[in-house]
Amino acid sequence: MRSAVTPNPAATPSEISLLSRCSAVHLPADPPREGRVAFWLPDGQAPVVRGQVEDLTVVVPAEGDVTTTTVRAVLLPVRAALPVLTRARAGRAGAAAAFWGAAAVLALQLAARGRLLPGLSADDHDAWRAGPLTAEDLRRVQELADAMPPEAHAVPVPGSDPLLLPEPLRLLRSFLDAVADTLPRSAAAAAAAGGPAFASPEVRRRPGLRPWADAVAAGHDAGVRLSLRVEALGPLGEDGAGPRFRAVLQVHGLADPALVADAADVWSDGSPAAARFGRGVRRTALLALRRAAHAWPALAPLLSSPVPDALDLADEEVTGLLGGAARALDAAGVEVHWPREFVRTLTTHAVVGPPDGERRSGLPSLLSADALLAFGWRHALGGRELTRAELDRLAEASRPVVRLRDQWVLVDPAVARRALERRDRKVTPVEALGIALTGRAPAAEGDDEDTVEVRPTGWLAELRDRVADPEAADGLSAQPAALAATLRDYQLRGLAWLHRMTSLGLGACLADDMGLGKTITLIALHLHRQSLPDAAGPTLVVCPASLMGNWQREIERFAPGTPVRRFHGPGRSLEAVAGGEFVLTTYGTMRLDAARLAGTEWGMVVADEAQHVKNPYSATARGLRTIGAGARVALTGTPVENNLSELWAVLDWTTPGLLGSLSAFRRRYAHAVEGGADPDAAHRLAALVRPFLLRRRKSDPGIAPELPPKTETDRAVALTPEQAGLYEAVTRELLDQVAEADGLERRGLIVKLLTGLKQVCNHPAQYLKEDEPRIAGRSGKVELLDELLDTILAEGAAVLVFTQYVRMARLLERHLTGRGVGVQLLHGGTPVARREEMVRRFQDGEVPVFLLSLKAAGTGLNLTRAEHVVHFDRWWNPAVEAQATDRAHRIGQTRPVQVHRLVAEGTVEDRIAEMLGRKQALADAVLGTAGDDDDAIGRLTELTDAELAELVSLGGTHR
Repeated sequence: MRSAVTPNPAATPSEISLLSRCSAVHLPADPPREGRVAFWLPDGQAPVVRGQVEDLTVVVPAEGDVTTTTVRAVLLPVRAALPVLTRARAGRAGAAAAFWGAAAVLALQLAARGRLLPGLSADDHDAWRAGPLTAEDLRRVQELADAMPPEAHAVPVPGSDPLLLPEPLRLLRSFLDAVADTLPRSAAAAAAAGGPAFASPEVRRRPGLRPWADAVAAGHDAGVRLSLRVEALGPLGEDGAGPRFRAVLQVHGLADPALVADAADVWSDGSPAAARFGRGVRRTALLALRRAAHAWPALAPLLSSPVPDALDLADEEVTGLLGGAARALDAAGVEVHWPREFVRTLTTHAVVGPPDGERRSGLPSLLSADALLAFGWRHALGGRELTRAELDRLAEASRPVVRLRDQWVLVDPAVARRALERRDRKVTPVEALGIALTGRAPAAEGDDEDTVEVRPTGWLAELRDRVADPEAADGLSAQPAALAATLRDYQLRGLAWLHRMTSLGLGACLADDMGLGKTITLIALHLHRQSLPDAAGPTLVVCPASLMGNWQREIERFAPGTPVRRFHGPGRSLEAVAGGEFVLTTYGTMRLDAARLAGTEWGMVVADEAQHVKNPYSATARGLRTIGAGARVALTGTPVENNLSELWAVLDWTTPGLLGSLSAFRRRYAHAVEGGADPDAAHRLAALVRPFLLRRRKSDPGIAPELPPKTETDRAVALTPEQAGLYEAVTRELLDQVAEADGLERRGLIVKLLTGLKQVCNHPAQYLKEDEPRIAGRSGKVELLDELLDTILAEGAAVLVFTQYVRMARLLERHLTGRGVGVQLLHGGTPVARREEMVRRFQDGEVPVFLLSLKAAGTGLNLTRAEHVVHFDRWWNPAVEAQATDRAHRIGQTRPVQVHRLVAEGTVEDRIAEMLGRKQALADAVLGTAGDDDDAIGRLTELTDAELAELVSLGGTHR
């Protein structure tokens, strides 16, 4: 006896991440569970992880030929390699690791389906094999083997030609067997198996099991499977209790699916069927029958029959085959075939719409106190809808076979009773519209599926078709006469959409890119609503403080004569608000005075930069929800970031109830989309959201053809010696503290580390908080900024310089002023009136360099005087950077815009820049937007010590 290879301790997340990017090869052994997987880096060195390291000879390409080379590889037992390989399948792995990742998933799927066969290896070791495999399983295995890249079997066959590689199918099957031989051997396996054989990880020869194992192997390798063909006994008359049934055993050839015979023919000596199937078929079929009888005990009598060919079925056995027994047999590789003359599929779908008999001219307002809609069930057999009486008859039947509409049907009465128990209910109009748009609704408790199919009826179906396409032409073809501007085509389509949605009582989110004219479109909507016979009432605009001046100027410019007031400051008042008036307020004022604002009857409430209420639990979001209105419109360039719950917060304000409760939304959509568990969830969410959210990009065809090009460049800059030394000192000090902390303290230290390193990358004086610092000569970024500004100002151009740190902005202001550069600084503490004056001065060309705090000035400002935008440091969220860039690259810009992103080479900034470049996929699946800063920081704080050290380590070049 010898012991098995000692399993490695569970790999840490950082080790899994590193190994998943290595080259990988499976090394078979006897028994299969002793097999290992070798991992090595592209440079031929072993990754620095726990595990046995050995020299390994591999075959590699060499100038049109192949040769051998030696690599240092880490060898992991199959059990320890599985989490690495499954990670490699979804990560940035090479071809070999990705292949073995796909093989690992296939092996786990086979094991989960119970496809495990006991036997002996060539050296008489007890071993599990992957099997029995169906024809579909064999096809998948063969297709995967055909796709094996050369590097996935680069280790030559032992004891043969040094350039001879293992045959792909044989190597893949050995890996599947290795996984099958590993998984059942847990601490409790011996108790379940009644002994150590096939349960213990110990390696022991068991030659006494050879006769039995050979029989199992014959059954596994002969390539046959069984099926049951259900037949009706007696004529199918119209009267009486209906026919009885029997199940006929059939034998199929896996290698040749055309080989099918009744078991009676196979068991008959000298029959053509037995000859066609070959030797050993009886033993094979008997073993398959034993597995089938274990799955469905009703087949047990066939095991003692001289010719196990058919079984008469009692009613309860027919009922079992209609339900769980058929599923159990299918899992055991036995299919059940029913006679075609019987209808046996009972289907169910729901309908939602106005109550039966209701007739309505026109569509209701879905935010009004409209009658609840009916949510009911429809059941069908063979595509023909059943009446309630017919469903009652099926449910009350004493047998699974019933005569219905001149046809015999086979239905489990319990299934019919469950269908009958489904109750009709009432739903709100908004909930019904959401169901109509997706075609699915949450299933009732106890249903097998999570959702059920739903079909809208009546005016609800008409409404679904009307709102499904946000940009479909719908009645409004001309802009308001009072608008002192000419809307572009896409703006006019946006106005028509907003009119359609608000006239129906539905909310809307206009999510066009920054600079495409959301403000003027909303002003046009206000004017149009005032021109209707029933004037809509005043419009309340809630916006950031920096945008109030812009809103007032735009209203006065495009809607001359329209009253507008600011509800802001100590003297604010709502006295005598006119019906067609605009009232402007800030989020901060609204939060303080929500009760006063809620006391006015608003025709429309507008939330500009609506991402300010993305947290539904914030006081700002709660305050906004208390203000009633005939219509609600959200304006934002970033309706969803990485956290889909933020999308819920915006749309649940504009159209309450559309997405259900936040917990239900997270369960039904957010978790499925963000985790990738349900690929269709993103499509369902997009179908639900699309009618309520209109998003156009500057890059879309025909949207803004006159907009000049935008060029984005990452400018890598080396750290100065002072920066490099300070960077390494901060890294060492805080990594030591992180290693000794846990929980909230650890996460706080990680944020402190990342923030500190970013400040070091900007300038040592920022991190050290120096009062009277020397600025020049200490920061690579400052030196590069000086070079850029020299060129930009020499060309007579203007530039925006964004930083997330006000302290850094003040350092730059002091430095540039000392160099004689005309500069001004806007940050969160700048008063509103001062902000407006600074914008005017820049736009008039009085100041060529505008320093801006990213948070305070990243949205709302129109700064088209700038031809250049410099991001001095990288924000966690690329969408925030894009919004800041759009201060210059927006409608009204006539010159190309160049964007310069300064990145400290080889630092955490460099690696975060790479991470930000990969953050688009999630929200793109729904709306096509970018990632969230809080989410990114949250994920970084969950890194292991090794992953964190890898992220912040200083590499690349520095002086």
